[in-house]
Amino acid sequence: MSAQPMTHQLVGSLYVEHHGWLQSLLRRQLGCAVDAADLAQDTFERLLNRREQVSWREPRAYLTTIARGLVIDLYRRRDLERAFHDALLASPEPLALSAEDRAILLETLQAVDQMLDGLPRAARDAFLMSQLDGLTYREIAGALQVTERTVASYMAKAMTRCLALAA
Repeated sequence: MSAQPMTHQLVGSLYVEHHGWLQSLLRRQLGCAVDAADLAQDTFERLLNRREQVSWREPRAYLTTIARGLVIDLYRRRDLERAFHDALLASPEPLALSAEDRAILLETLQAVDQMLDGLPRAARDAFLMSQLDGLTYREIAGALQVTERTVASYMAKAMTRCLALAA
């Protein structure tokens, strides 16, 4: 097929044919009808936002692939929220954050997590050691058992990815 945007009509047709099946699949995987309904909707929304047309010989496989990514995002987001909540509870003085401040912090954590997701583990670790722990390149090199030049390369990759996602 030629590369053209997904049409509403095509997505609508896929929705009618496969939404119930996808939602049932997600409900079995997640054990939660509400999350399953949300992720099924998000799957079709992703299709609407696709810039390219895809071959539809196996639409259920394609829908499953998109939904699987959304499930991973859901679990990652919940892990971040849980870690954030645990960090708040473990702080020496309870922090009184407004609901708005908490939402902004969680959104920022999710953006950083998304940025780091595409990096190799060593580059991600180097970036976090530098930005969160304030370690020097020499200290990071020692911790990762690599050269300072390699740390500089990791940091360049991380910063480039940061800038690309910020644009």
